[in-house]
Amino acid sequence: MSVFDDPGHFGRLWAATYDGPGNPDPTPAVDFLAPLAEGGPVLELAVGTGRVALPLAARGLTVEGVEASPEMVALLRAKPGGEQLPVTIGDMADVPVSGPYRLVFLVFNTLFNLVDAERQAECFRNTARVLAPGGAFVIETFVPDPADVGRDQQVQVRAVTEGSATIRMHRYDPATQTVLRQTVTFDADGVRLEPFAMRYAWPEQIDEMAQRAGLHLAERYADWDRTPFDADSRTHVSVYRLG
Repeated sequence: MSVFDDPGHFGRLWAATYDGPGNPDPTPAVDFLAPLAEGGPVLELAVGTGRVALPLAARGLTVEGVEASPEMVALLRAKPGGEQLPVTIGDMADVPVSGPYRLVFLVFNTLFNLVDAERQAECFRNTARVLAPGGAFVIETFVPDPADVGRDQQVQVRAVTEGSATIRMHRYDPATQTVLRQTVTFDADGVRLEPFAMRYAWPEQIDEMAQRAGLHLAERYADWDRTPFDADSRTHVSVYRLG
């Protein structure tokens, strides 16, 4: 079985460095999401270490999470308010909770961590199942760049020191819209592999998945600040509604 069939793989691999420097400020996302919650309750899929869920809960909303990685949840629990935030351990595609929720959200490209098109579609269907009538499902992803995803492969030198070297390699498959990334570190302890894969999708394809699940696109912006989305936008924040 591939490691990418294991929904907890990403968290085990990256939990220790997930809250490192360079992460986006969650405030714009929280400012955007809080009014959509309409008082809650709220569910974050792939809640991770609670970077968005915890400040959203601090605004007085009832927030729950789904997360496949116990390692990520352990980091969430160690943060202020983390012990009080309910988290269900499970695959986000299954949405293993009952609801109903006024708002469900899935941010920071994490939809693409589901490397199979059908699993992405199941995530939408299962989200629709737990949404309250008129509830919102918010997705944030990048917009694929044909110049990147249209190539066969890419090699990047990430770091070189006297004692180590880190190389990142990408293999692209345009037919399945998948990217396999392998980060290889060579040092005195040997060789360390950090594999990661994703299945990217264009906004129109995400809209189609939503429509098949009974959701319709209500709003789309280029970012959390509600910048208008256009042909040059490299990211999108999309709000889908049930009913």
